[in-house]
Amino acid sequence: MPSAVVAEAAGFRPCLSCRPDRRANELLDHSTPSVVRQAVMLISEGALDDGNEAKLGSTIGISPRQLRRLFRDHVGASPDIVARSRRAHFARRLLDESDLPMGQVADASGFNSVRHMNRVIGEVFHFTPRELRSKRRVSDRLIADGGLHLRLPHLPGFDFDRALRYLADRAIPGVESVASDGVYRRVTDSCGYPGVFEVAATADKTQLEVVAHLPTFHNLVDDVARCRRMLGLDTDLSDGKALLAEDPILGSLVSAQPGITIPGAWDRFETSVRIILGQQVTVSAASTISGRVAERFGTPVAGLEPFALGRMFPSPDRLAQADLSGLGVPVSRATTLTAFAAAVADGSLDLYLGTDLSGLLETLQALPGIGPWTAHMVAMRVYGHLDAFPAGDLGLRKSAARLLGQPDISAQELEAVAERWRPWRSLAAVYLWQSPPS
Repeated sequence: MPSAVVAEAAGFRPCLSCRPDRRANELLDHSTPSVVRQAVMLISEGALDDGNEAKLGSTIGISPRQLRRLFRDHVGASPDIVARSRRAHFARRLLDESDLPMGQVADASGFNSVRHMNRVIGEVFHFTPRELRSKRRVSDRLIADGGLHLRLPHLPGFDFDRALRYLADRAIPGVESVASDGVYRRVTDSCGYPGVFEVAATADKTQLEVVAHLPTFHNLVDDVARCRRMLGLDTDLSDGKALLAEDPILGSLVSAQPGITIPGAWDRFETSVRIILGQQVTVSAASTISGRVAERFGTPVAGLEPFALGRMFPSPDRLAQADLSGLGVPVSRATTLTAFAAAVADGSLDLYLGTDLSGLLETLQALPGIGPWTAHMVAMRVYGHLDAFPAGDLGLRKSAARLLGQPDISAQELEAVAERWRPWRSLAAVYLWQSPPS
């Protein structure tokens, strides 16, 4: 199995040691079964670093044999090979762009030892780690001025500025921020110790630059994967954009904004809570209330004032027991949030569940206070479903009515219109949200 193919499936771009004839944008797309996309997302979060294919299959509800068959048919490699190549390609990036000792490179890349890294690197690239480091271009290295600097490749045309504006509007005060210098920053957890992760565009806008201020680089590869998922970098949307470009309602939006992606989640629980707190309030109000929740129940982190940060978001266990009175959260919504957090904490709701969209929506809406809007938003941003569509969203309805030349459109009417956008309704929703007001 060519290492470039596996690297692309795990969200990495081919390097010079891989086959040069692979297209850089061969990522997972809508033709990839949902259960495979969920499995790859879990692998990108380190599911096979300490687990095995049997446990991964159990998580997404299929047997290890079926998991391997689906990966063979749709990815071209087994889950274990995808995980191994993911670690190898990340180690290669660290060898190229940092001066970290070999032990720290192995640790950051998810290997359990330098010997393990040496063996896998040799199998994937046919060079030892030291040989790869000796081949790096000194003139192309990033100079680390505080923190570890890494480049984060993306497909040509990715609109980071637009993604940054989306994140800025929804940032949870104290946990994440978007500054006027065009940098997204957030608190992250590394082996129980807090740190800060920064993301910005490079000067030429062709890549992103990540700066990790962390007490340990253990499994740094997982934080980089979370960043890619949050920005929606690992799904090929070209077929969806081609479909929507022909649509009389959305066609002009697609032409004007070709670099849009579907935003995901850095932390699945945190994003789910932010969505629940956004029920029937403005985006700004939801962010404010989320910040209050983090301030009262999150773990304080000292010394991050220069980053405008200071809290780790509370865990499901903590929020399940939290008294949300006095935070501006309606009683009914507080009940919903408590029930949601308790379901995640006790395992009755699995935020990594690899089920189909209809089954997921049914599971979510079985929880008290979770209606279609919340369920579709969580399905889109947390689980990565490409056909979720919160038709009742006021912003979607306003944009659609404006584009249709109507004073208003109901959720039912919009849902009927959206049938033409299947199986890319999540992408259509993003275009509607981003459509400029008249």
